[in-house]
Amino acid sequence: MAEMKRALGLFDVINLVIGTIVGADIYIAAAFGAGLLGPASLLAWVLAGVMALVIALCFAECSSLTPRVGGPYAYAREAFGDFAGFMVGWSLIIASWAAIAVFPLAFVAYLTYFFPHIVPWQQDLIKIAFVFFLTFINYRGVKEAGKINDALTFLKIFPLIILTLLGLVFFILKPSHLISNLTPFAPQGWGGMGGALVLIFWAYVGFELVTVPSDEILDAKRTIPRALVLGMVLIIVFYFLTNFVIVGSVSWQELSTSSAPLALAGKTIIGGLGAIILAIGALFSISGSDEAGILSSARIPYAMAGDGLFPHFFARVHPVYGTPYLSLLVQGVVTTIATLLGTISELIILSVFTLLLCYLVTCLSVFPLRKNYEGGINLPRVVPILGVIISVYLMTQCSPIQIVTGVLLMLLGIPVYIKYSPGDEIKSVKREIKERRGLFDRELRWRERFLSHTLGHLASLMRRIR
Repeated sequence: MAEMKRALGLFDVINLVIGTIVGADIYIAAAFGAGLLGPASLLAWVLAGVMALVIALCFAECSSLTPRVGGPYAYAREAFGDFAGFMVGWSLIIASWAAIAVFPLAFVAYLTYFFPHIVPWQQDLIKIAFVFFLTFINYRGVKEAGKINDALTFLKIFPLIILTLLGLVFFILKPSHLISNLTPFAPQGWGGMGGALVLIFWAYVGFELVTVPSDEILDAKRTIPRALVLGMVLIIVFYFLTNFVIVGSVSWQELSTSSAPLALAGKTIIGGLGAIILAIGALFSISGSDEAGILSSARIPYAMAGDGLFPHFFARVHPVYGTPYLSLLVQGVVTTIATLLGTISELIILSVFTLLLCYLVTCLSVFPLRKNYEGGINLPRVVPILGVIISVYLMTQCSPIQIVTGVLLMLLGIPVYIKYSPGDEIKSVKREIKERRGLFDRELRWRERFLSHTLGHLASLMRRIR
């Protein structure tokens, strides 16, 4: 089997870190911290970024230690066996589908800025249409989906940069406006810090994808940790400045009740035109991010089916479009139900809670992997210990309902594993592959690559999209 060409340098990987993290999340999460902490939410944005960096470094060490690619699944499986690997993959499905369901809600929230009199049943129809339109784009093929994202990429980030730059100028001209909105700094006290960190942490997830294409990175053992540190620091600064402008331009009381916080900030700084630009930017960004999420998330059950751990029909590929159409269909139905029943904050917390399980297992994997493999970057022992503590802490800060829901959904994975881990389903999937209805004909000989195709494709895709 041919090896991948190592061509990505430090600058490339820093761009990959930024590209995989910064997206539509900032449009959605900007107001959550303000409602819980007031202006003190600015500290939560910095602290959440530092927490994400610690966990990201654990991913970097795991990537440098294990000879197999595949992200969190590969690390868990190498360290703790098949069942742990399956549960990590199962948790990724839950986290991904919950995240996909957030974006239709956010789309409607910003859309109501232009059409404030949309009644609930109309909003539900828009959510359903939103999910199935983007699902249909992915059903027709990755090429079409990529073209849509190429068109949306510039429109996602540009309004944020303009808002931040003009906002800083605005504060220089009107410092009293800034001071009045930042005082008192912690009007709600500090009791909401844990809840704010969980919601804000969602804006930093995605760093784990940087470790996936390690076979394509020059001097990966040095480049990945350096790129993670530099990239995450740049993102923390960018998020801080953006939220500094938002909190400094709009009172925390208004932000706490706003469904379109960036539109409010844009109106204050630039006027009505600014609000329109930011709201339109949010609509494009949310659409682009959800389209990318739909594309990548459907490949997770598809990959698990290819490893014989899921019903084999998830591995079926459309004979014309070459897409996992049944996986996309099931995903579309599930996420539509979730977006109709859940709220933005509930779904974010559920997504973060289940994703944190993957992070927790990865941080724990550092220790057995160090025993089994040599030549890793060998971070100070305190780093993975802190990663474990951070993961557990953030999980405990989720709301009780989301904790119970997340645990129950993860427990549902156990009978799935018991059902499909034996060989019967693998034989069925192999038959699918031999008939060329699947795409894993070259992968089954390397069981350890489970999610490597999926996550590697996602990483390269996210470099273009976000």
